Order: sequence, then C-alpha cells, then structure tokens
Amino acid sequence: MKARDIDYEIIGESLKKGQLIIYPTDTVYGVGGIMSNEETIKKIYRAKTRNFSSPLIALVSSLDKIKEIAEINYNKEKILKLIEFFWPGGLTIILRKKDIVPGIMISNGETVGIRMPDHKVALKIIESAGGILPTTSANISGEHTPRSYDELSQEFKNRVDIVIDGGKSPIGEASTIIDMSNENIKILREGSVSKEDIEKIIGKI
Repeated sequence: MKARDIDYEIIGESLKKGQLIIYPTDTVYGVGGIMSNEETIKKIYRAKTRNFSSPLIALVSSLDKIKEIAEINYNKEKILKLIEFFWPGGLTIILRKKDIVPGIMISNGETVGIRMPDHKVALKIIESAGGILPTTSANISGEHTPRSYDELSQEFKNRVDIVIDGGKSPIGEASTIIDMSNENIKILREGSVSKEDIEKIIGKI
C-alpha cells in the first residue's frame, strides 16, 4: 500500500485486532503491532525469527505517551534536554518501565526503550494504534536492515498483514540508543545521533 493511499482509521482497527504492519520511519523501516496483545508481540518475534532476549522498543506519537509506559526516576533534566533537541528524531531513550509494558516485549527486564520518529506517516500510524507501537527493524534477524521499501525482503513482507510503501527513509540509519534509566548514563548503540552531539547537550558521558 502506498503511503498516500492509507486509511488510518482502518489501519488502527487492524492493528488493534492483532495484525502486524511494516511501515516507514525516519531511520529505517519498522515492523510493529499493538502493545496490549502479547500474542501480537510474539508474532513480531516469530516474523523476525528472533529470540525473546532482544527487546523491542516503543515508538510513540506524542510526548505525553511517555508517562503511560515509563518512569523518569533519574537524569530528568538531562532527559528533557535530549527530548527537546532530538525528538522527534533518531534517538531512543531507555527508561524505567511501568507495569503496563508486557515482559515479553522487554525480555522481562525493568526498562523500555522509547522514541518518537520524525516521520509524518509513522506518527499517524502510531497514533491510530493508540499512540504507542512496539517496533523493531523490518527484517529477518541477521539480514540487512531496510532503509527503503525496495530493500524489504519479499519473504519478510509475506510474514505480516500490512505493508506500507513510504519510499526511502530520510535518515536511513538506525537510531542511537542511550540508557538513562539509572545514574550511570550509557550509549548502547551509536547511530543517527552522534555521541558528540549528545554530549554537547548534556555534558560528558
């Protein structure tokens, strides 16, 4: 389905029924499904041929959705600065999770990664699903991460219910992941936002 042809109301209804979607974001293409249905989350892992030890992240459509799924117990001032400068955009922030986040989504851990993408289609899709959409890259584990619709494998597309063609992702690089869930701030993956740029905002890590 071309992005211009999307009926977001129908997409939202389909996601709430447990269907999976491949959709464009600002970084790379993602595959997602509703958070409230654990079977849907299991389907994401099965589609990727991925074990449950690798957490999904939660993409949100607005800042107020953070408080629904996470606590800011540490580094509040720094977290708010990062959000101000880098959201929407390619920075995933790991925070202490609330009980609403299912254990299967986060490897039964105590934290959840959260990001707001800088992509109008992605934001509307996430909003249609209730504002929070567990997501990971739209590829079979170990294969190339798709930066455009043309890079999606047919095999992977066959494993989901809805596929959105949004052309090429504008950034084309995975998000940077920073753990802000405790006093020891750590960058777990450097991607589209550099460590140098982060340190310009919150100081040396």
